[in-house]
Amino acid sequence: MEQLEVGDMTLDKMRAGETVEVPRWVAEELAELNVAEIQEEAFEVEIFKALTREKMLGAQQLSALQPNFYLKMRRRLAAVKAGSETGKYRRDDYDKLKATSYDLVGRRLSKLLSISNSTNLQTIGDKLTPEEKELFTTSRAQSEEWKLALLGVS
Repeated sequence: MEQLEVGDMTLDKMRAGETVEVPRWVAEELAELNVAEIQEEAFEVEIFKALTREKMLGAQQLSALQPNFYLKMRRRLAAVKAGSETGKYRRDDYDKLKATSYDLVGRRLSKLLSISNSTNLQTIGDKLTPEEKELFTTSRAQSEEWKLALLGVS
């Protein structure tokens, strides 16, 4: 591939088979033009590790996740599902990844709901993704409203 300008980036001349790290949107554009192939990282390992950590921790403990964890998980699920339809992956690979992802989300959801009633966001905020922070805040507010409605006192 000859030197190429993409947005505000300049990609130097490359030979076939050469690997370069670029932002996701650049990789997607180059793949759409059939001048590059996107190499998906095996994010499954990270999902399995996160699930294992959640299983080992107590009901009131959460492990830290990267802020973009769920975005990566959603992308990987979509890639493996599409690949299972074209033969790149086995259907069993997708089913296993989906089950593990649902298990992880379910465990974290359960812990978040429990923790939101007993602690504040500052205490665990560094372990939560943006999506989980939103759920935590909403759940905590809903719980407080519910208690007030039932008991008449806060």
